[in-house]
Amino acid sequence: MILLALAFPLTTLSQPYPSKPVRLIVTFPPGGSTDTIARIFAPRLGERLGQPVVIDNRPGAGGAIGIDATLKSPADGYTIVLAAAGALTIVVHFPNRPAYDPLKDLAPITMIGTSPFLLVSETGFAQQTASQLITFARQNPGKLSYASGGNGTAMHLSGEMFKLMAGIDMVHVPFKGSGPAVTAAAQGQPPLAFADITSALPLLKSGRVKALAVLSKERSSFLPEVPTLAESGVPGYEAIGWFGLLAPGGTPAAVVSRLADETAAVMRQPDIKEKLAAAALEPWVNTPDEFVTLIRAETAKWGRVIRESGARLE
Repeated sequence: MILLALAFPLTTLSQPYPSKPVRLIVTFPPGGSTDTIARIFAPRLGERLGQPVVIDNRPGAGGAIGIDATLKSPADGYTIVLAAAGALTIVVHFPNRPAYDPLKDLAPITMIGTSPFLLVSETGFAQQTASQLITFARQNPGKLSYASGGNGTAMHLSGEMFKLMAGIDMVHVPFKGSGPAVTAAAQGQPPLAFADITSALPLLKSGRVKALAVLSKERSSFLPEVPTLAESGVPGYEAIGWFGLLAPGGTPAAVVSRLADETAAVMRQPDIKEKLAAAALEPWVNTPDEFVTLIRAETAKWGRVIRESGARLE
């Protein structure tokens, strides 16, 4: 009996991964882009793993609360986190930065998708294109203002990078979320907003705002008629919203690899792509090493923007 009792935990430990449900921490509340993409791919990932993938929303502090909960979990592959770019590449530059290093304390698994960022304006805005806006702003420094989802958000820093690269001066007006920022722009208070496409699309479809530019390197398949900022007189400009899966640091490499492979297989499925497209989200997967490289590059980029612009991040 003693031998059997001793053998039991060894047998449990030797079970192939996964042998129980996997918890997926989502760093934003239900309803947003991050939660939407989680609810689209999590059930299918569970099917491939042979175990349920259970969503656990842990919003707050720009994603830092969800990541903290992940770091407090065992590094065994049974807790993973879906985080947006800000919690991994921007929050780390805050004056009172979270007590984690994304590349030392977490194990990046894979990116899973992107959400285009847009520069939108009220429909009655005099400048009909981003090129015209740049010309006007250069001639009238400080007279234009733009809204974002708040100080330190990716949309805020996208606006600050636009100012730096275009050589213009505009006033930033922070709001509590991308949705309120776009709504304010629709009312002309202020007339411009940097926002994610998920927040802007309803008002774009209703004609309450217009898209002056997409912020990605290439035009978006969701708004193919809208030029990029790079096409509009700001060569080299690129800012995108992205989401990725990570595990606690120290998670076995074999588990990280399995999760990366299975996630990639899910995101290649045609019906998953269709569901993401309906939410204006695009699948984008990479290897753990490629994900590490992206996080490092994006962290350096936003750090430069913060230093050069003097952006406030509280």
